[in-house]
Amino acid sequence: MLSLYIIFGVGILLALVAIIWRLSSLRSSIPCPTWLGWLVELDNPLFRNNSAREIIRHLALEPGMKVLDFGCGPGRLTIPVAKRVGSGGEVTAFDIQAGMLQRVRSKAAAEKLDNIRFVQGGAGEGKLGCEQYDRALLVTVLGEIPDRQAALAEIFDSLKHGGILSVTEVIADPHFQRRDSVRQAATAAGFVERAFFGNRVSYTINFERP
Repeated sequence: MLSLYIIFGVGILLALVAIIWRLSSLRSSIPCPTWLGWLVELDNPLFRNNSAREIIRHLALEPGMKVLDFGCGPGRLTIPVAKRVGSGGEVTAFDIQAGMLQRVRSKAAAEKLDNIRFVQGGAGEGKLGCEQYDRALLVTVLGEIPDRQAALAEIFDSLKHGGILSVTEVIADPHFQRRDSVRQAATAAGFVERAFFGNRVSYTINFERP
């Protein structure tokens, strides 16, 4: 009985955190704080399309590819992608918070991965370079970026021609972006939509840089 009360209490606490975070995000863009990193590391069983396995499955990754994990957080995608591209490839873990990058470093060290490059910064700071990447990931992070159009333009420039930007959104995220909004912003940056997976409340869209 005690364990049920504990589980119920934890559930209520998580729900309150989510509600407060969502309401606060209506006023300003608030990235997931480092101390809540453990929460975004988990694959939500209610949204299968948001699982790391599903997102990666739609990327058509090959050994030797270079991948940008923009707003990587604690590395839920960074680590498995680094394993997939192998020692001949590279993943850039890009995040505005040093604490999140440190979490990824610790995971990479534990997995003995040396093909991850760590970059701390924000959108529009010119740290991505031009025509560097085969793939770019934006997993439940687009809504956290104040100037989304500038961020998408920078990612567009950082991709090689024919490179793919994968955008994943899930309604449980406080910064959830509707499909039409994402498509409109990506198209304005020059991207062409190539594939859609999921539904209106949990989806991944793959865009190509022509």
